[in-house]
Amino acid sequence: MKSLKTLVSLSALAVCMGAASMANASTITPNPTAFTTPGGTIAVSSPASLGIPVNCGIVFTGSVAAGGASASITGATVTGGGLCGVPVLLGLPWTLTPGAGTSGVYTGTVSGVNFKIVNDCATAPTTIDVKFDNATHALTIGTAQTVGKCKITALNVTPSPQFTLNP
Repeated sequence: MKSLKTLVSLSALAVCMGAASMANASTITPNPTAFTTPGGTIAVSSPASLGIPVNCGIVFTGSVAAGGASASITGATVTGGGLCGVPVLLGLPWTLTPGAGTSGVYTGTVSGVNFKIVNDCATAPTTIDVKFDNATHALTIGTAQTVGKCKITALNVTPSPQFTLNP
């Protein structure tokens, strides 16, 4: 009987924790919709750049899922001279999932991220942390994000049509 009470208590705790985490999730509007990120910028360091960040342009394309729980990044074009012509993005689509936010600034993740610059950066896809600001409608990173032997040191893209995240 005691083990049954413990099981019921643990189950109730798990349900409450799941409900609390769902309450922190955000949604993207407009949805569903296709988007692009014209004029975006990215900086990446890699062994090919001797660890020095290389600044490039980047345009993502994708779509926001119905209901806005996530967005799928289905394509990307890196622009600029020098090493900017070398990267190959791997494993698309990548998934953007919004998280919690306060004062119009939200956290989130992009999962499935991998690319190669001469050689593969990582042996498997990774998840990076991102931020979204409703005031600027920009998706950025707060700190450098490691993808195997490479690092995304800066990212600034603005989806068109403009995204807004809602709690």
